[in-house]
Amino acid sequence: MFGSASTTAVLLLIVAVVFIVKTVNVVPQQHAWVVERLGKYHATLGPGLKIVLPFIDRIAYKHSLKEIPLDVPMQVCITKDNTQLEVDGILYFQVTDPMRASYGSSNYISAISQLAQTTLRSVIGRMELDKTFEERDLINHAVVSAIDESATNWGVKVLRYEIKDLTPPREILHAMQSQITAEREKRALIAASEGRKQEQINIATGEREAAIARSEGEKQAAINRAQGEAAAILSIATATAEAIRQTGAAIREPGGEDAVNLKVAEQYVDAFAQLAKTNNSIVVPANLGDMSSLIAMAMQVVKSQKS
Repeated sequence: MFGSASTTAVLLLIVAVVFIVKTVNVVPQQHAWVVERLGKYHATLGPGLKIVLPFIDRIAYKHSLKEIPLDVPMQVCITKDNTQLEVDGILYFQVTDPMRASYGSSNYISAISQLAQTTLRSVIGRMELDKTFEERDLINHAVVSAIDESATNWGVKVLRYEIKDLTPPREILHAMQSQITAEREKRALIAASEGRKQEQINIATGEREAAIARSEGEKQAAINRAQGEAAAILSIATATAEAIRQTGAAIREPGGEDAVNLKVAEQYVDAFAQLAKTNNSIVVPANLGDMSSLIAMAMQVVKSQKS
């Protein structure tokens, strides 16, 4: 009897533990559990301590509400100009409706992956090869828009799609490398020619500026010489006029005329003496009285100027 009671107690304890375990559930943060009651959707459990009726309710699906990265397998796409291109990428999505994610598709992850591949082939098929390398953002946006429209029925939100690698065939890679090399050589030649052109322009500009500077210098020098000569002439004229004024003033003074007569006579005699020194023959005036007449004429001029 005692052994039977102990066994029954143990069985009851086990049943109680199982009942408690089945009844009390703790849902982690950023998770959602879908509960079915008698095989039918009943509720979605959020984070925290939740009570579930054992043997009646069943936790059918557990979903993570975090952002999930999905690696899309590499595939071969054909561009608009009939070039094969190997493309692989990564898709980021998030479960927004756990109930639809549970019953909207048998496998929403596989559905998203397949849809991403077909959409990518369609988008790249409308582009030429060169554009596929330039328009990655456009490709990513087109894939996200196409998938997100269908993924709404699966309770999934597609956040973004990123192309990891675009690999054309080796022949195309070699041709592209040759094209890039030729383009760089072309740019180098253009840069060198532009440098030589600029050098010639700089030399010509320097020579022109130097010529202008020389001409400006010569012009200024000529102006300075002319101004100097004009100043010298003006100074000589001023001095001559001042000498004449002083001479006239001296003549008007008492005894000035006699002094002038004497000076003229002295200059006449001196000139005649100099003529005798420099010539082998001397012409002597027939009438030596001409000297006095010459002096008288000079004094007459002085008198007329004085009056």
